[in-house]
Amino acid sequence: MANKKQLSLFDLSMIVVSLVIGMGIFRNPASVAATSGDSSIFFLVWTVGGIIALCGALTYAEIGLRLPAMGGYYKVFAHCYHPAIGFSVNAIILISNAASLAVVALIGSDYVSDLLFGKPSGILFNTTMAIAAVGIFFFVNLLGLKTSSKTQNVLIIIKVGLVLLLIASIFKGVVVAPHGYEEGSPLYSLSNHSALSLFLISMIPVCFAYGGYQQTINFGSEVKKPTIIPKGIFIGIIIVVSLYLLINVAYIDVIGFDKMKNASAIGALLCEAWFGPFGAKVFDALMFLSVLAYVNILLMSNPRVMFAMSIDKVFPKIFSYVSPKTGALVTGLATFSFTAIVVTFFGKGVDSILNFTMFLDSIGMSTSAATLFILRKRLQGETMAKNSWNKFTPMLAAFFVFSYFMIAIGVVIKDKSAAITGTGLLLLFLLLYYIFYAKKANTAN
Repeated sequence: MANKKQLSLFDLSMIVVSLVIGMGIFRNPASVAATSGDSSIFFLVWTVGGIIALCGALTYAEIGLRLPAMGGYYKVFAHCYHPAIGFSVNAIILISNAASLAVVALIGSDYVSDLLFGKPSGILFNTTMAIAAVGIFFFVNLLGLKTSSKTQNVLIIIKVGLVLLLIASIFKGVVVAPHGYEEGSPLYSLSNHSALSLFLISMIPVCFAYGGYQQTINFGSEVKKPTIIPKGIFIGIIIVVSLYLLINVAYIDVIGFDKMKNASAIGALLCEAWFGPFGAKVFDALMFLSVLAYVNILLMSNPRVMFAMSIDKVFPKIFSYVSPKTGALVTGLATFSFTAIVVTFFGKGVDSILNFTMFLDSIGMSTSAATLFILRKRLQGETMAKNSWNKFTPMLAAFFVFSYFMIAIGVVIKDKSAAITGTGLLLLFLLLYYIFYAKKANTAN
């Protein structure tokens, strides 16, 4: 079997950046501007969101250090709570991630079509391009973690470089007007809403824009040294927070706060500041690159969860198969890729069905971060964690847990049906666990 200890500090830091920076930062700030109502609140929510993300990074850094395992995001639930919780939460995440991968790949096909032909293409072109993207990175990941992580490093370095180019549009000294707006999107102001309500409403998309880094602990057993885990998570999230804050400054400077409210494709406007009308083509290329990076990182991360679940006998045994030559998790990789490809035939409408994941993600972030207190109480990994992390981490973790619990409440207030659907699915998977896997898991443990 290939050597498992392959990830360097740089590799893990780039994984963090890849898991967090997706396509949203090129669109979401326009809707956040619309819901925040005021530029001061707008910058406040992105700053507070960054602080919460830093608290989360420090929390998961210690969790990863105390429980360094492949598929760590499953392991923390199973080890600290119960295998049933680990199975239920992560099975839903696997399904939603496969669906999200398919939807993002289809959206990427739209950008390719615009880049090549200057107009949208048909279903056949979009589906073919989406399947091709998944297929290419399926084979990349079959070559093993070293190859897939190096590929990811190249993709994310180029992507970060392009984000920096967009940020630098500030220095062009130009103002670019939006070409269109999202119809039917909400628009709030301080005249008819309180500052607190605007802040809370805006925090929901901001916190989700900063999310994803918790999945870094899925690679916990594959770093060259355990101390790389906290350093990599912290460095990665510092890069993300810095880029997010700077690009929002660029949006306000180049577009204007009031004009950017619910504007479509605001990232393209920053490209236009540099390249004029040709900027739209540059933006198409940037967005397609974002899609490729997203496809690869999900194919890297999710099979590791399947592997960990299989080892604990809450998933079929075949998912623990590892290629003796490359170390690739062949069955999990093939299953996850195939599921994503199947979903591409259902189209982008699947994305609207997945609103319940916002609620479950909030609950998952809050409860997984809370495992820090359980691991500390059990003194797990105490030798490794002792003197390597600061004494303020429990307070930061408590703040993080509370923040995401409040986000979950916010989702309930905003979309009760999504919360009900998410809770119902969680109960369904708990039932499936006790029907199919409870006895096997008890035997394994």
